[in-house]
Amino acid sequence: MLAGEGAVAIWNDIAEAGRAEFYAWHLHEHMPERVGIPGFVRGRRYRAADAATQPEFFTLYETTSFQVIQGSDYLSRLNEPTEWTRATTAHFRTTTRSLTRVVASHGVGSGGAMLTVRFDIADDMVRDVVPRLSSALEAAARLPRISGAHLLGSDVGMSGQRTAESKDRKDLQAPARWVLLLEACDPGAFDAALALLRQSAELRDAAVGRYLHEYTRLKTAWQAG
Repeated sequence: MLAGEGAVAIWNDIAEAGRAEFYAWHLHEHMPERVGIPGFVRGRRYRAADAATQPEFFTLYETTSFQVIQGSDYLSRLNEPTEWTRATTAHFRTTTRSLTRVVASHGVGSGGAMLTVRFDIADDMVRDVVPRLSSALEAAARLPRISGAHLLGSDVGMSGQRTAESKDRKDLQAPARWVLLLEACDPGAFDAALALLRQSAELRDAAVGRYLHEYTRLKTAWQAG
């Protein structure tokens, strides 16, 4: 199960010149700052498990509710980026950021590997497709070595809102409208689950990435500045 009813999902590449700085910033400022925001409860970062997975990094922040992501505390951080944030994000490439509601979450806990699936559902099909996907996810969560299966729905308008942190950036891509996450003990466990889920036509041409866990930050009172 995810740790709340909201989530911020971020995919990004990093220019080689900024890689060392990215790791230092992400570990020592950015993740502590984000998880220090009221209502943010956990941050996790993953790195691509194979060459076919792009972008290289996936970061997931879990919040107690979607309203936390809409709130003034989070927005104030986005509108007051530190100098370290400005310098580091200048090296970001192909970044996708989705502010999401947790639509369904099944499973016993977090895993060492994460599969991300970015896809779309036609607006007039949401009521039919979402219950079917949620049922398939529940079945996937019972497969051997699968520890979690989650469905996230993005608020595209909010996700694409420009702030002081993002207004001059050229790396930002369109937000993912729907996100499916699978957590497992190892990347090899995803094959059977994917075969089950791709019985849904909406997922057959989805953007799929396989990631290995690098770091988790739990709740902290630390804030930048």
